[in-house]
Amino acid sequence: MLLLDEQAFIKELLDPKTQNKAFQTLLSSYQKPLYSHIRNIVLNHDDADDVLQNTFLKVFQHLKNFKGESKLFSWLYRIATNEAITFLNAKARRNGMTSENFQQKQIESLKADDYFEGDEIQLKLQKAIATLPEKQQLVFKMRYFEELKYEELSEILDTSVGALKASYHHAVKKVEEYMLKH
Repeated sequence: MLLLDEQAFIKELLDPKTQNKAFQTLLSSYQKPLYSHIRNIVLNHDDADDVLQNTFLKVFQHLKNFKGESKLFSWLYRIATNEAITFLNAKARRNGMTSENFQQKQIESLKADDYFEGDEIQLKLQKAIATLPEKQQLVFKMRYFEELKYEELSEILDTSVGALKASYHHAVKKVEEYMLKH
């Protein structure tokens, strides 16, 4: 989602006189897409809500450091991605599990999640994605579910377009293999 004049909007976000109104606009513009992005990573609705709140808190705290070297969209998604990964790793450690084992547990609990609208095939797809290395998972989810362009992924994940295309290609092959075997 692109706000009309990003530079002017950023100035409004940084100006104490217009900051509150501008931040409300930011929230209403990005709350749903960032929730979906975070939910794709953490899987659980309540966890996604928590991470979304942390994301906007971080955005608000670090807004003064935003240099405009990337698009606001990319900056927000980078923060959301990092917050989601940090959250998952911390939750796995608290439960005495590896990130991979914790993720498998999360997938198993999706059936009981009132907010999960998928069927058995969706669950199988989530299990297949969970077998991928973390970077491939991110690239696959952001490309497949969110339909982000490679250029956007490049800014968000700070990785070259070529490397992202390779990661996505490998991820797709692995997911296809998993789906055929199971």
